[in-house]
Order: sequence, then C-alpha cells, then structure tokens
Amino acid sequence: MGTTKRERQKEGRQARLEAEAAAQRAATSRRNLIRGAVLVAIIIAVVFVYSLLSDDDADTVTTESAQTDQGDGAEAAADEGSDSQPEDTAGADDTDADAAPGATTACPAPEGQERTIDFEGPMEDCLEDGATYTAVFETTEGTVTVELDAETTPNTTNNFVALARYGYYDDTDLFRTDPSIAIIQGGSPHTNGAGDPGPGYTIPDEGGEFRVNESGQYVGPFTYQPGQLVMARSPGPDASGAQFFFTVGQESALLDAQGTYLHFGDVVGGMSILEAILDLHQADDSDLGGAPSRTVTIESITIEQS
Repeated sequence: MGTTKRERQKEGRQARLEAEAAAQRAATSRRNLIRGAVLVAIIIAVVFVYSLLSDDDADTVTTESAQTDQGDGAEAAADEGSDSQPEDTAGADDTDADAAPGATTACPAPEGQERTIDFEGPMEDCLEDGATYTAVFETTEGTVTVELDAETTPNTTNNFVALARYGYYDDTDLFRTDPSIAIIQGGSPHTNGAGDPGPGYTIPDEGGEFRVNESGQYVGPFTYQPGQLVMARSPGPDASGAQFFFTVGQESALLDAQGTYLHFGDVVGGMSILEAILDLHQADDSDLGGAPSRTVTIESITIEQS
C-alpha cells in the first residue's frame, strides 16, 4: 500500500512539473509572439513615417521647381509686376538656370522651325555679321514692327530672334498692362503670366555698365521712353530670359532709376496699336497692375533679315 501511495504521489508531482513546464513554454511563446508583433509594428511605423517624409520632400522640390521662373525677368515691367513702383517692375521668367552647364541650343532654320518652348541651354550665335533684323508682331489687335539692335545688344537680339524662329512666342498673350509705368508685357508660353518657367536658361547683361550702387541695388545703363522693346528680368545680374515688354508712354522713364532692363529694339510701325492695347487696361488686385480687358494674343512673330 505504501509503495502504491508513493508512486501515486510521485506521478502527481511529475504531472504538476510537466504542467508547469507546459505553462512556461506557452507563456514564453506568447511573449515571443507579442515581441514579434511589436517589432513588426515598429518597422511598419518607421517605413510609413519615412514614406511620408519622402513624399513631403518631393512636393517641396516640385513646388520650388515650379516657382523657379516667374516671369522672364522683370523688375522692369514691374518686376513681375509691382503695381506702380518702378523698383518692382517687370515680370521675370522663373528660370532656375536648369540648363546643363555648357549646354547650348542649335540655331533654328531662318524660315522657322517646329515650335519649341523648352531648351537645354542658351542659343548658339545665329546672327549673320552685318545683317539687320526686324521683328514683325502679328497680334489680334494689329501689327507691330520692331527694328532689333544687333549692334548694342547682340546677344539679347540673337536670343530673341532664335526664340521667335522656334515659335516660342506664337499664340501667347500680352498678359499685362500697367499704365503707371506705361508698359505692355508678354512672352510666357507656359503660363501666359509673369510666373512662367521661361526657356530654361538666362542670358548675360550687356549694353553698358551694370553695378551695385551704395544702397545695394543692382542698376544698369538703360533709360526708357515710348516705343522700345525691352527684356523683362528677375532681380540680380544676368537674369533675363524670354519675357519682354513694350514701353508705350512717358511714364516708362520711371524705370530709369533701375536701368537694368535690356532695351534691344525700337518700334517702327504700329505704335498706335500699342497705345490702343494699353488703353484696354483693366486694373486687378495682382501685383502686376492689371491686364487688357479682352485677351490680346501674339499670333506670330516673323523675323525679317536684310
């Protein structure tokens, strides 16, 4: 009897030990599963956060890129347009100088070429020595003819001639009028506005001395009067690209204090057309002063060479 009882007690202890061991194994397994689940959750959270941060960075870059060429240079025509203050005058291409270093663009055919509005770099020298160049603007309001100054501003004239022959300005709007400085601005094929990415490059300043004055303002040699074709620009050196403006009245002389807008042509026909377009001015709440009360479009610019 004693022996049987001891055996039963021994078997009971063994059963309890096995049960405890099984319970410990189960607890350990549960803890391992919990740790694994927590680790997986942490990894998923890290990946999710990293993804969000990466997306935010991409949006920032895209936004900055998009803001890079607002208005082909233009403190002059209200540097992308500050109302009536000459120091903010003209609209400037938002060009961020995205062109590859040293890259240039081949000259278009003189008779014109397939329309292009984005380029790898500045234009090669496309002008012929001794030739004269005239730009004929066909607009929905009439024809304006401009003699280009290839002698004083050869690089600016070359740039404009090449862009026109590439069709860069075709079917674009004269999107800005500002009687306070008597200008009409255009040259934005991407947006028909001052905040345009431009052709993808900027051109160097030329035509006289450019310097920083005692007040820290970048100033140039040009003065302005009615009947000029002028490059718009962003602030700072070498900041013109493709946007331009016409000076239409004596108020344009308010831009003389800056003098940085490259004057590269003179109106020889159609001045009355420009005056009529400026008379269409309708003020708005933008920094550009306003726009024509009806859409005025440049249908084409033809370059005549002689």
